[in-house]
This record gives sequence, C-alpha cells and structure tokens, in this order.
Amino acid sequence: MPKPLKQKKQKKSEKAEKENKASLQSPKGMRDILPIEQPLWEKVKKASQDTANFYNFSKIDTPILEKAEVFERGIGVSTDIVEKEMFVLKTKGGDRLVLRPENTAGIVRAYFENGMSHMPQPTKLYYFGPFFRHEQPQAGRYRQFHQYGFEILGGEDDPVYDAQIILAGIRSLEELKIKNLSLQINSVGCRNCRQVYRRKIQEYYRRFSAKICKDCKRRASVNPLRLLDCKNEKCQPIKEDAPATINYLCAPCRSHFREVLEYLDGLNLPYSLNNFLVRGLDYYNRTVFEIFSESYPGALGGGGRYDYLAELLGVKKSELPAVGVSFGVERIVELMKIMDISGLPKPKAKAFLIQIGKPAKKKAFLLIEEFHKAGIKVIESLGRESLRAQLKVADKEEVEMALILGQREVFEESIIIRDMKNGVQETVPLSKVVDEVRKRL
Repeated sequence: MPKPLKQKKQKKSEKAEKENKASLQSPKGMRDILPIEQPLWEKVKKASQDTANFYNFSKIDTPILEKAEVFERGIGVSTDIVEKEMFVLKTKGGDRLVLRPENTAGIVRAYFENGMSHMPQPTKLYYFGPFFRHEQPQAGRYRQFHQYGFEILGGEDDPVYDAQIILAGIRSLEELKIKNLSLQINSVGCRNCRQVYRRKIQEYYRRFSAKICKDCKRRASVNPLRLLDCKNEKCQPIKEDAPATINYLCAPCRSHFREVLEYLDGLNLPYSLNNFLVRGLDYYNRTVFEIFSESYPGALGGGGRYDYLAELLGVKKSELPAVGVSFGVERIVELMKIMDISGLPKPKAKAFLIQIGKPAKKKAFLLIEEFHKAGIKVIESLGRESLRAQLKVADKEEVEMALILGQREVFEESIIIRDMKNGVQETVPLSKVVDEVRKRL
C-alpha cells in the first residue's frame, strides 16, 4: 500500500531541514574561535610577540597558499603530510597550489625570493597564523589549526642558535604561566653519518618484517628514520630495542650535539634524551626536540635544525644553516583551560554613557566619537531605554562614572556625571564633558 501523500511530504521536509542544518555547519575538522575564547588566543599571541621582541625576532607573514612543490621537495614525498594530508587545488592557469601544511619551507622560500640572504646574518623570524592538514580530527588537532614559531636562518651552524631557539620556545610558554614543562631532545646526525644509521635500522627491522605494521614495511625501504616515529601499538615493543641514532653520529655531529647540551646545562634547562625522537619531516638534521607539559598528553611544540632544506628546494647555494621551532596554538589554549590560566583582559572603560529618549540617543551616538578622538574608552547600551537598566549594566561593568544624558540635558546642552562609588552627581556643560572625564581618570 503506498504511503500517504502527507507522510511523504513530511519526510521530504525533514530531509530538507536536515540538509539545510548540515549546510550551516563548519567543514569537518574546522571550527569557529568564539568571542569567549578570544582572550586566551590574544594572550598566546602576545606571549609569542613579547618573546620574539625580546630575542630580536622579526615578524613574517607568508601566503596561506604556496606552490605544491615547495612542500613536496622540502618536507619529502614519503611523509604523511605530502602523501595524505595536503589540501591541493589546481588554478585555472594550471598551477598546483596547496593550503600550507606548515611554515618552515615557505619561510625558506621567502628568505631567498626576497633577498634576505644578502642582509646581515643570521636572519631571525617569527610567525603566527593558520595552517591546514587533511587528517582525522581529534582533541587539540584540527584540519585548520594555528601555529606560532621562531626561525633562525643563515650565519653559521653554531650550536648556540639551537639552544636559543629552544630557549625562546620555552620562554614563550613560561610567559603564559604554563608550568611543569619538559624538553626531549635527540640528534639525527648529518647526511654522512645518517647513511650508516639508515643501514643499521634497516638491518634491525628486517628481522621483524612479518610483525611490523603496513606503514612501517613501506617506511623500511623508503624512509627508515620514520620507523622510529610510528605510533602503532604492535610496533612499539620492536621500536624499544631499535638502534639509537646517537650511537652512530660522526665526530662533528657528536661535537655539535654536545655543545647544544652544554648551553642548555648552562641555562639550567632540564632535558631528557629521547633516542626515538626523529620528527616527521625529511628536512631535519642534527638537533631535534619536542616540548611537553605534565598537564597535557601530547607535545605542545617541537622543532630542530634543517640545514639541507634550501638544497631540497632547489636553491643553488647548497646549504643554509637554519633551526626553528613551532607550537600548536589550539593545544596551548586547551592546556590553559585545564590549568585555569586566564586570558588577556579587555581594556576596562572608566565611564558608561547612559541615554534616555530618542534625542539623547542621537546625541550620545555622536558624543561617543568625541571620546574616541580623545582616546578615552567609554561603553554604552544604545538599545536600552530605562535609566535603571542602564545603571545596572554600568554597575556590572564596574565603571568609575556614569554619564547620564536625558531629554532635559539635551535641551540644556549639559550632561550629568555620576560617581558610581558614592552616587554623587554633578551637571557639566556637554561641550566640556570630555575634558571633565579626562581630569577624573
């Protein structure tokens, strides 16, 4: 028996309503940063900026869209980011562009394109902005996410720069009052000693080829170092007994790593050696590190040295000494909530402008701009008509004075200044109210 027409229409309406509701949702893995969260974000932004200013890093903003080859060459075609996670688009002109999945490769591109290599070296840069990776969303990890970071490019491959990058990163978190920080550090060597280690790790994993995960079977031949980056449970017992990179470092790499640790010791920065820390990107060499808090399950940030990245990008100059660190802002904000760290407070207004009646509302609207020109912050509630309701808001905002403008005051070109602490009121000429308020601040 066919369904009644009314029931069909109802189902069609429900489907349309469901589709309409879905169309009004943000894309999967992307979210709105609401006004209630903004003070936390502003605090993170300020901490990164203050740290950058103190250690003499200059701000750089690279395009959100970059050419695909910047990351295919720089990060490495065998990495998860390039193989699975990049948002790729093709322009009408045939260019392959990607929404930037990280910023280091783009910064090296900008460094050479804009002639920064001809400036006094090293060049110290910092950034704050959005990045994009097509991965499974989870707590603290989104498809659109935000990072801030510090980079030192050019000059010498001096270990002091590795230590300063680590120091700047830790200080930026301490600026936010984040406690119980820990640093894990390792060295993955240079292209010379890494070849020796590459053979050793392949030999070791060959014995377990039947037991490791599918991804590790592929990594064993394509990118053996990434075997140590595997998170699959079945591979963890095998990884625990794998050869350590630090045992196969050449003399210059051993010396470099020892000096980095000496600088950290001199700063009394505690650290622990992590033999399995390699980071997930092909461009890293020598120092790699990650920074954690006891109150959060994952790394807040990490980085390392990337002296070969310029060469991977096809720059004629074969080597650009460089080191950097980046931090996940979403993770830091989440940790701040866990640790009950307050956000950046909004600048408090000293006065609340109250208006009663349409003529007063029009006059108040213009008067607000006079305060703006004078650099005096006032707040208002233009939509409320009741004096009591507006006084209630003024009291809630904890302002020092209320400026009351009614129909009589408009007619007399005057305004009432009310002291919110003791209730004392004084009527002053409207033309002098800005100066009167300034005197009382």
